[in-house]
Amino acid sequence: MALVADQALTHWQVTPLSETAYDVPDAPMQGEMDSTFFLTRDRNVIPHTYPCRTAYIAEVRGKAPQPFFAPDWSTARNVLPMGSAFLDLSGFWFRATRLGGWARTAVRAQQAGIARLRLGICGAARLVANGQAAGWLSPATRNAMEYAEFDVSLAAGDNEIAVWFEDLAERDAVLRIHLVWLSGPVAEAAFPYGADPATVAAVEASLGAMHLDRHHYDRDDTIRLVLPVPFPATVDGRVTVAGHFMTHDSQSHPLRIPAGAEGAALCDAAGIAADFRYFHFDIACNGFSTSARLGAEVSHAAALGAAPGPQAARIAEALAWIAADAEADTEKALACLDIGSPASLAEAIRAIGLALPAIEECRDCADFALVPLIWARSAYGDLLPEALCARIDRAMLAYRYWMDEPGNDVQWYFSENHALLFHTACYLAGLHLPDDTFVRSQRTGRAQSEAGAARLHGWFDHFERAEMAEFNSAPYFPIDLKGLTTLYALAPDGDLRQRAAQAIERLVTIMANSAHHGVMTGAQGRSYEHSLCATDTLELTGIARLLWGLGGYGAHVNCLAQLALCLRDHGLVLPDLAARAAWAADTAQEWTFWQGQNAFCRLYHHKTAETALGSAALYRWGDWGYQETLVHARIGRNPRAQVWVNHPGEMVQSGYGRPSYWGGSANVPRVQQYRDLAIVIFDGVAPQIGFTHAWFPTEAFDEWQVTGGSAVACAGRGLVALRGAGPLELQTTGGAAGAELRQPGRGGRWVLRVGMGDSAPGFAERHALDLTEGPGGAFRLEDPDYGTVIFRADGRVEAEGRVLDPRNWTMQGERRELPL
Repeated sequence: MALVADQALTHWQVTPLSETAYDVPDAPMQGEMDSTFFLTRDRNVIPHTYPCRTAYIAEVRGKAPQPFFAPDWSTARNVLPMGSAFLDLSGFWFRATRLGGWARTAVRAQQAGIARLRLGICGAARLVANGQAAGWLSPATRNAMEYAEFDVSLAAGDNEIAVWFEDLAERDAVLRIHLVWLSGPVAEAAFPYGADPATVAAVEASLGAMHLDRHHYDRDDTIRLVLPVPFPATVDGRVTVAGHFMTHDSQSHPLRIPAGAEGAALCDAAGIAADFRYFHFDIACNGFSTSARLGAEVSHAAALGAAPGPQAARIAEALAWIAADAEADTEKALACLDIGSPASLAEAIRAIGLALPAIEECRDCADFALVPLIWARSAYGDLLPEALCARIDRAMLAYRYWMDEPGNDVQWYFSENHALLFHTACYLAGLHLPDDTFVRSQRTGRAQSEAGAARLHGWFDHFERAEMAEFNSAPYFPIDLKGLTTLYALAPDGDLRQRAAQAIERLVTIMANSAHHGVMTGAQGRSYEHSLCATDTLELTGIARLLWGLGGYGAHVNCLAQLALCLRDHGLVLPDLAARAAWAADTAQEWTFWQGQNAFCRLYHHKTAETALGSAALYRWGDWGYQETLVHARIGRNPRAQVWVNHPGEMVQSGYGRPSYWGGSANVPRVQQYRDLAIVIFDGVAPQIGFTHAWFPTEAFDEWQVTGGSAVACAGRGLVALRGAGPLELQTTGGAAGAELRQPGRGGRWVLRVGMGDSAPGFAERHALDLTEGPGGAFRLEDPDYGTVIFRADGRVEAEGRVLDPRNWTMQGERRELPL
């Protein structure tokens, strides 16, 4: 098919990346915590420029890039678009790393001529057509693509279009090439692979349609691949099962799929950690090799069974689980040291040894590991080898505790959760080594601790007037609790300890108010695929089991051991909120509050015994998106029976985008809610993706149906109905098969209604809610229970003689009990 204007070239070969440490002299930075960093229009920015970026800009910006090496296409890998307009090589690098590589695509022209192309890049790039330089650009911007247009000479027949690309990765890096055809002779996109085109097309169709047979597995399950479009020839390769970017363990299994097979067994879940896992496929078929990725949750819930009744038993269970089944990190080391058996001590030493290099090199997220390590060293140092204790102490002394100390790292100082951990580590490391000199600050330990304490008091000042910018976020409650529990257990400063206790109680109260039978349900300020699609293995679910006897455990934990030790050994007393977290009354709870500096997010939540629905009110309607999930529902008692709606930020499922396919929205929708009813209205623009969608996991429902513009599902006695302005299509192929409802268009309108009952079809018929737009941007619908509901353009919602005005809500919040 002939290329047309604004069509992206999407099939690429890519050489192995050059990845080299980008070292510049240590230097301090100016700045403080910036809790609103993700509200900027330039998504995923760093509020303050690292020294390495300053050096990179000076070296690269506005200068013709010089390739580090000549391309060797014999070692290149073949990358299929999987629906994306970009060549997307994005990822996470924990220290400043200079990246470079070659990529090539192909164009088949009917006759020679001049073609005009648009090239987009973040770092720097050189465009080469048939071996001839065609131009370059070097914006050297972080994670923000810029474009330039170039003329290239095409010959009749096949033409190679190559791009040298480079960038500086500072933790999460958007590494993308966007090459767009604008004009030229009659031509078509071609494959650059040197493989049989029919094989390439067939493999692409197979990979685009394939999916796992489930989205959630228990430990005794066999994980199977489903192939709605079979491969054209025998496939050989491997599948590697690994966690998200913050986890480091993996398992690899050989893979062989006969030609024409409609599926294949991949592996048993028994050998996989309890976590959301990514399945990386590296395959070869009839001389063509490529890769793909799928995701699913693996749970050990059945083996866990019901939680013990007494809290003391739940504490012991949690510590034993972490010591035996959590991934090897300093949180596990803490639990192992507490258990103290010879095998546990050996595992603790191993886990600390794995964590120390990241701390010694000040890699990003090393603060996550350092805080539990300080606890372990302080409380259990007598159980550790003397040489290991000395190494831990040297690592404490050499660490960079804040941006005003000199360094050349890319640690994320700016968000609330990281700031708390840096200050906690600074305070406690100084206490542990009071007479030693800390390398970067050149302070004594006492002075270092005093600096940390002052910063902690400043952090609590902010928290007590604004709380969480990353509101309600399942990944970030545990990070805050990691710091707070450590302070509560170890701080000799009574004021800091009291403030930590109050903050712990506040976070646990927010969790209980927004939980549905122990599982967090509600709008989230930052979310990821691995934190949304997982339920049984979320750490918040583990906290619910520890505190309230609900839920299960996952392998990736940040605060669970510390919270358990605070409860058992350090006198932490929390209110009994089990009845609130597992609401079983014949009434409803309505919960309103706000979070964030200047009350930038107002939050609404409503739950009954069988339903929960939460949303963000009056939140940045029509603006750019980051990682916000703005409406979230759950029905019945199956934690996996959940629904949310978003506008994908990228087409790559299981990608690194912020917003991603499931986490966040490219266009922030207008969301308004009244009790069990919510509307979601998008107003996206090109080139944003041309559909909105809902997570609708049919495997978690007892009954479901999708008909035209409506969908309905039942789990237990909980029901959910969705209605779109256009047709809703359940995807039956691809990574989210059986769990994704799409509505075409960037301006999708959705109505969500949850409720209780026994008949999904009857609920759908009763709640066939038509949304109409009236004067002044107000929306109205007639609900069978609430009567006329009016959603005002100023954020107010009117129904049943009530007016809900988000501008009147408070940070402390108000919790009301309402009749059903």
